[in-house]
Amino acid sequence: MELLNIEKIAKKLNIESNELIRFGDYKAKLKPQLYERVKNNKDGKLILVTAITPTKAGEGKTTTTIALADALNKINQKCLPLLREPSMGPTFGLKGGATGGGKATIEPSMDINLHFTGDMHALTSSINLISAVIDNSIYQGNSLNIDKDRILWKRALDVNDRELREVEIGLGEKINGIKRKENFVITVASELMAILCVSKDDEDFIKRVNNILIAYSLDNKPIYLKDLHIESAIYLLMKEALLPNLVQTQEGNPCLVHGGPFANIAHGCASLIGSKYALKLSPIVIEEAGFAADLGAEKFLDIKCRIGNLKPSMVVLVATIRALKTHGGQAFEELSVKNLEALKVGSENLLKHYKNMKKFNLPVVVALNHFESDDIEEIKLLEDILNKNGIKFAFLDGFIKGSEGSIDLANKVMETLDTQNKDLSYVYDLNDSIKTKIEKIAKNIYGAKEIEYSSLALEHLEKIENSECKNYFVCMAKTPQSLSDDPKLINVPKDFTLHIKDMYVSNGAKFIVVLCGNILTMPGLPKNPRAVDFK
Repeated sequence: MELLNIEKIAKKLNIESNELIRFGDYKAKLKPQLYERVKNNKDGKLILVTAITPTKAGEGKTTTTIALADALNKINQKCLPLLREPSMGPTFGLKGGATGGGKATIEPSMDINLHFTGDMHALTSSINLISAVIDNSIYQGNSLNIDKDRILWKRALDVNDRELREVEIGLGEKINGIKRKENFVITVASELMAILCVSKDDEDFIKRVNNILIAYSLDNKPIYLKDLHIESAIYLLMKEALLPNLVQTQEGNPCLVHGGPFANIAHGCASLIGSKYALKLSPIVIEEAGFAADLGAEKFLDIKCRIGNLKPSMVVLVATIRALKTHGGQAFEELSVKNLEALKVGSENLLKHYKNMKKFNLPVVVALNHFESDDIEEIKLLEDILNKNGIKFAFLDGFIKGSEGSIDLANKVMETLDTQNKDLSYVYDLNDSIKTKIEKIAKNIYGAKEIEYSSLALEHLEKIENSECKNYFVCMAKTPQSLSDDPKLINVPKDFTLHIKDMYVSNGAKFIVVLCGNILTMPGLPKNPRAVDFK
């Protein structure tokens, strides 16, 4: 394919060349002076794209986002998608890249999936600088009285490397530092990524960074990053990483890409700064949230929208017949075989996520990614189920036809955008107790019958409830493969207990991260990593 020069892409958004920081011919960052120029523009309408519970069969959320944006532009509805930045961990691991597929991609896809404009490198460098300064402070006399066994800040790498989950550092001679245990996380799981994505501007970023709780002292006092006096160094490392990235779709339409927290262990949304730019540059903005609606969408609406005072107009909920049949119990190897019963049973997952999104007082359109193996009877059955429940939907072929295969969805979206929108509702009130917040998410969104806390979780819950952090947002960390905390419980689990293993405060992000079940913040590589497929 022949890509357009990034300055031509910028012109489509009325962005001047002097408002760009170019990274070659096809990538650029948007300068702060651009936002200053457009900040008084009327905000565009915001569309959230989410999905059913993910399966091995695939749903195509990113592909749908890109295809919808191209289709809207094709019917002369100026539109700008905002996507998360891919992490190299899943790119080389199990999931692969995150730039769409087929004829619905953002480009240059290989660059975006790998080094891109250096944002992940800036994050990783900043995260590890903080760790280095913490350990150096201990080594150089420990003026902050840091308890080396209660250091909360973790080193990071943007790779999947299970060997780094639990390590010992400072081994050998004393000159090598203080011996202690360490746990690496993947870059996108670090609180610094969350802070990048919830910060309103540079000043807010610096304030949040200073408020990061990094450790406790030997006399049990909290130690914050501001005590290290390195906030200016962190900001200089991160200054350009705070700026949104401009690229293009395969069809030559603009797209912003910025920030990339996972939705299972973080809040799963692109940056708030990216949203601010996008809404001032385009009358329609499409944002994709990570994983399914119980994770990325709930956190987008309950956390990001409240922090940024965002008012989404509607939700696009993505599904496929193949994925629904998987939830209905059909084996992956047999998905090309017609199975109406599996589809009927699996459609419960789609209906559950649809009803959840309606609880936020938002109109919803279901987008069904079409596969060649979809049987005509299966299509008819799913149409009947959706019609019976009064659900607006559209099949699309964005993967094989790009915008041409997504026109029906674009028209349905425009019909919905023209309807009268009500005020956004939230799952919980910020003044609710932490236990109440967790219960409302677990029971109203996941469908849990009971909640079970470990003794460690209860110990930390009591401390947080008695602190100034009790009014923070709750960021649930759980498997994306189920509405429960057990990845084996597919479709819509009934009468299950949600297990709360632990919780901690991300003080800079102002999250209370609640760990449900077994959550890994440093993934490992599969038996056959995708890295071997790169040519």
